[in-house]
Amino acid sequence: MATRSRVTRLLIAAPALLLMAGCGGGATVDDDVAGGGDGDGDGGGASTELTSVRAGYVSAIDQIGLPVAVETGYFEDEGLDVELAQPFPTGVDVLNALQSGEVDIVQVGTPMISAAQKGDDLVLLGNYTGSASQGNIDETMGVVAKASSGVSGTDLSTLAGKRIGVSIGSINHLYLLGLLDDAGLDVSDVEIVNTAPPDMAVALETDGIDVGIIWDPWPIQAVKQVEGAEEILRGGGYIPFIGYQITTREFAAENPEIIKSYLTARAAVDQWMRENPDDAAESATRWLPGTEVDVATEAMKYNITQLDPRLSQCNVLALDTVSQLLAEQDAVEPGFDAAAYFDPAPILDVMEDRPELFEDLPPIPDGAELTGSDVTYDRAAAEQACA
Repeated sequence: MATRSRVTRLLIAAPALLLMAGCGGGATVDDDVAGGGDGDGDGGGASTELTSVRAGYVSAIDQIGLPVAVETGYFEDEGLDVELAQPFPTGVDVLNALQSGEVDIVQVGTPMISAAQKGDDLVLLGNYTGSASQGNIDETMGVVAKASSGVSGTDLSTLAGKRIGVSIGSINHLYLLGLLDDAGLDVSDVEIVNTAPPDMAVALETDGIDVGIIWDPWPIQAVKQVEGAEEILRGGGYIPFIGYQITTREFAAENPEIIKSYLTARAAVDQWMRENPDDAAESATRWLPGTEVDVATEAMKYNITQLDPRLSQCNVLALDTVSQLLAEQDAVEPGFDAAAYFDPAPILDVMEDRPELFEDLPPIPDGAELTGSDVTYDRAAAEQACA
């Protein structure tokens, strides 16, 4: 694909943009980016007036596909001028921005459950991370500990009695629950220390925790920063990892062509990232301040295993499972109807019209296919199909 330059309208203050460029040690977002969209106007972006869309995301390696799609021009190929809000600190913040009308489309995982239960008008249109071909996937999750902690990744029973840093209510908390269940341990057998991902390294270094469970790039950063720290476990399929493309039902109903174009561009950049992980990692350093190229490169090799924008019963099962785990911890109300929030029709249209964007992905299992806008869900059948 051709190299090209993109000038993008951003809702990011100039100092923040300069910081990102400086931390990346390379080009700004307006410089040439190898690969990316063709810029030939096939999607309508090069020869027609662009339609403005405002998008929000959290600054994390698994959400980097959104700004990379802006940088590489895939949205313009689909006739869209995507304006990025300044990265939000949490999924709760980005959902608040969606409800207030500050943005039109967002990327969010577990926080959407409590937001939906509080009455937020949400619809799930696709994945930014996850899998449509299997139930559990968690390759972007790492467990970091000092050798002196006595914790072994091959014997999870050694977690007993340890102080474990997680972000309570987030996906790393759920990963811990999966590990404890596999080890035959109860939550009461460990001490959970509520720790933000950027603080994990300091907590390990100052003996505030024995173990840190975090998503990329933080486990890689912690091993690099803390003397004697090592990653004792990576992934393993203990839980489903969820992250969705979300908007309001009103916006989706009023803008079906925008939604389809947006999902097409996201599918295209996901495939580009799967095929060009080193280039994607270099791009990520411009959007994740302070992330070095070697860290981004290692994190990206795990991230691309979860770049599957399709929807299937496996994704409904994943959300249902996460909601049940959170309910068991009293983090959300029980009885969450996961299927009610999915509308797979737009991404199914993209899958039909642009099958080449998904040809490198594993096939969706028999019995896990979705059809139309209405989702009929049977947990037992989904578990069997997505095993």
